[in-house]
Amino acid sequence: MLQRSLEGLLLEGLQTSNVDIIRHCLRTYATIDKTKDAEALVGQVLVKPYIDEVIVEQYVQSHPNGLQVMYNKLLEFVPHHCRLLREVTGGAISSEKADMVPGYDFLVNSVWPEIARGIEERLPSLFNPGNPDIFHQKYSISMDFLRKFERQCGSQASVKRLRAHPSYHSFNNRWNLPVYFQIRFKEIAGSLESALLSHVEETANESAFCLRATNVLWNCLSACWSDHIYLPLLAHRFYKLTLQLLSRYCVYIKELSACATADGSVTESKSLPTRGKEESASLSSEDQQTGLAADAQMSALSTRQLILIVADINKIMEKLPELIEVIKVKLNKIGFKNMEIIKGALEDLSSSLSEPLSTINNKISMDLGESCLIYFKSALEVPRLYRRTNKEIPTKPSSYVESALKPLFQLQHDYGNKVKVQTRQEWLRGALSECTHK
Repeated sequence: MLQRSLEGLLLEGLQTSNVDIIRHCLRTYATIDKTKDAEALVGQVLVKPYIDEVIVEQYVQSHPNGLQVMYNKLLEFVPHHCRLLREVTGGAISSEKADMVPGYDFLVNSVWPEIARGIEERLPSLFNPGNPDIFHQKYSISMDFLRKFERQCGSQASVKRLRAHPSYHSFNNRWNLPVYFQIRFKEIAGSLESALLSHVEETANESAFCLRATNVLWNCLSACWSDHIYLPLLAHRFYKLTLQLLSRYCVYIKELSACATADGSVTESKSLPTRGKEESASLSSEDQQTGLAADAQMSALSTRQLILIVADINKIMEKLPELIEVIKVKLNKIGFKNMEIIKGALEDLSSSLSEPLSTINNKISMDLGESCLIYFKSALEVPRLYRRTNKEIPTKPSSYVESALKPLFQLQHDYGNKVKVQTRQEWLRGALSECTHK
């Protein structure tokens, strides 16, 4: 009987905005150890009708910003309808301690449970991860709403109680982040594997990279940490995927190098660094070690292709610090500070990526030298042309000299903006050394 009277009196106080009645009722509830009943009453009578009116799935789905509008209306509930309750219980900054009734947390025990219930029951499609872009957008908006709701709590203790509440955990657990990541993994890893099937195809548009495979790799690495794909709770998984992508590219480059330089020359019997479509989304270390399609026949790698491979290896190594900075910013936001581990793993992969450079550079120098040497053989004819003849002593270089040096000049002209000066000079020295030794 007493509890029914209290319920009626509390409702009257809320409807008439009578602070004295509200304070008296809440103190009485606290005296008889029924604070939970008061919070439950507020949730059912005051919060639930508002929540059921605001959370309408049809509205959310039919309006472009329907979800954001819904969350904004939910956030308006506390300042508009809980002001007196917060003032009386100390949930508001302006509350006077002398008149405060302790022991209540209406935001945590009345408002939030009804919001979580309303969303889970009346908006079940919100948590569907089938479309990763839409899922990411909805999740990001929802987490932003959750942060704003936490800021409405009157204290850090209230925030801790909110985060420990079963309905808080239930709401967060409804977001199937592992499924979302698996979809993204297949998208990102699959696009890289598809690009690797293109062998050494050049990029079709303006890009910082020469080869399509490298361009796609960088796009994949950037995607892992982009604002429209990355999620803080999946940071560890996206970091692992980053390492897997780079590791996969290292294997691809090493196999290209092995194919191009087997037995000191290019051979058509070596297999292409490609994979079957059924393996296209797998980046496990086991797959990397088993090799690639054994029956695939490769076309000879030209000197140009080898040069572009070197250019892209150097470019990736040059741009990795940019990626490290992007990762650092993301991880700092979630409180991760040990960047030396992150940086060290990426630098190890960078070192692994550079390992084939020496072999490829030697092959390029050898090919250039052979291109020049063909013309230098004409030097053997010079004594015969001038022996026992009345020809004048030559004052200009023979035509074969210009032809012999043409590949070296062409190298400087065609790849001056793609390959570092130091690397080009190394190739030139190697090519000339190849010629003089033969």
